[in-house]
Amino acid sequence: MCGIVGLFLKNEALEPQLGALTSAMLATMCERGPDSAGFAVYGQSLDGEAKITLQSSSPEIDFPALAKALENEITGTVKLTQRATHAVLTCRRDELDTIRAAVRRLAPSVRVMGVGEAIEIYKEVGYPTAVAERFELKGMKGTHAIGHTRMATESAVTTLGAHPFSTGPDQCLVHNGSLSNHNNLRRSLAHDGIQLETQNDSEVAAAYLTWRMKQGLDLGQALEKSLDDLDGFFTFVVGTKNGFGVLRDPIACKPAVLAETDDYVAFGSEYRALVGLPGIDTAKVWEPEPATVYFWER
Repeated sequence: MCGIVGLFLKNEALEPQLGALTSAMLATMCERGPDSAGFAVYGQSLDGEAKITLQSSSPEIDFPALAKALENEITGTVKLTQRATHAVLTCRRDELDTIRAAVRRLAPSVRVMGVGEAIEIYKEVGYPTAVAERFELKGMKGTHAIGHTRMATESAVTTLGAHPFSTGPDQCLVHNGSLSNHNNLRRSLAHDGIQLETQNDSEVAAAYLTWRMKQGLDLGQALEKSLDDLDGFFTFVVGTKNGFGVLRDPIACKPAVLAETDDYVAFGSEYRALVGLPGIDTAKVWEPEPATVYFWER
């Protein structure tokens, strides 16, 4: 099953409401995915800064210890802000690679959920409304957000198996469906130096798009290429620092609805995810066509 929501704001005046609107949309998708949930929020990035979202099964121990270790080792300013089992580490952009390597060395039990200038990723096992409350999604602001509720039919219910998946800077993907050639793709991506953390086919899809964008394609072009290279049935909603895209496979058996106004673009696995949005009564609402890339960029 699984449920997907996405909201891409065109109107800056709505940015303080991004979290509240996304939280309400996510709540409508609980029965489509009661096992686990997650969301990516893109906030305004500050000049010269980058962020690393971290997750720990022992956050009360791991995060204070990591903060102290980094303070003793890193000369630049590093700030760690905890939200439940996750924390966002903010640092200078030019020190990002150094600090990410230091995190892996100093705290091997801490997982990196996402890296970039704007993205923060939160995901955990649990009922979607509880996950959203745990991470205080309602209070978050930003430019766009993507959320997912998971019903794990083919793999274990784990934090790492929850969506979104992020395999490149400021990139993330949520997926409803199943890929049939993900093992072959996994081997090809590994050959090109892309490491995956889980056995989830959705992470392979995310890594595929990262690989294509590293070749110089934008998100829309990478999605076009995926129609030739990915076998299976799928609905993807993906994000980059400035972009938001939607793609369904050529059969398009998974439900999907898009809505657009002058203020936003919104996606839901079902229309009921969109009914609480401002101006939805006058929005253009449609079912995205099969094998057609929909792509918006700020």
